Amino acid sequence: MQPLEPEDPRTLGDYRLLRRLGAGGMGRVYLARSAGGRTVAVKVVHPQHAVDEEFRVRFRREVAAARRVGGAWTAPVLDADTDGPVPWVATGYVAGPSLTQAVAGHGALPEAAVRVLGAGLGEALRHVHGLGLVHRDVKPSNVLLTLDGPRLIDFGIARAMEGTASLTSTGVSVGSPGYMAPEQILGERVTGAADVFALGAVLAYAATGRAPFPGDSSAALLYHVVHGEPRLDGLPDGLREPVQAGLA
Repeated sequence: MQPLEPEDPRTLGDYRLLRRLGAGGMGRVYLARSAGGRTVAVKVVHPQHAVDEEFRVRFRREVAAARRVGGAWTAPVLDADTDGPVPWVATGYVAGPSLTQAVAGHGALPEAAVRVLGAGLGEALRHVHGLGLVHRDVKPSNVLLTLDGPRLIDFGIARAMEGTASLTSTGVSVGSPGYMAPEQILGERVTGAADVFALGAVLAYAATGRAPFPGDSSAALLYHVVHGEPRLDGLPDGLREPVQAGLA
């Protein structure tokens, strides 16, 4: 967490912002407190995206998808303003690091922990796919680790399974290099299988501390995913079969 900067808002809706939790290409996330004393996370869209109607469509879709998935598998949506001058969404605060933070701080997870992680994410994806949604951006930074299991966050590019169009004109990458399935990279029809591929890559990362598809640039990563083989050296033998099955 970081203290608020002078340019940060102090309140949004009924929420008082307390600290910065993080930032990305889409916006900033703050720790906040409701008028009733509940601790929440508030995601605020960057001003340059707030004026882009196509980006607002993506943000509205994220909020709608997260509402459908529910709090058992993601941070529950508590409140949102997707039409105001600065769109924002308030979710329950998930007390736990991302998988990226956990591996960076403590190294690869033990095999037993990876199995628990895979079981929890598998259940989450089964629920998401059962709703007719595809997450499309399963990656270590979108997996939060909590005492009662993992949470999937950032449904900004989730789509109905029958959907094929992509939102790309805003300059926001639809998916993450190194965790996108080949069919997603090639612009082909994306189904829940793409999330299963990403799950295999995430578990390989959790078990080895390295992404399974190396590359010095986004282009190199994407090429490797489509044309190369995953780097699975260091993967425990007991995890090789489920990881390879996901990546297949």
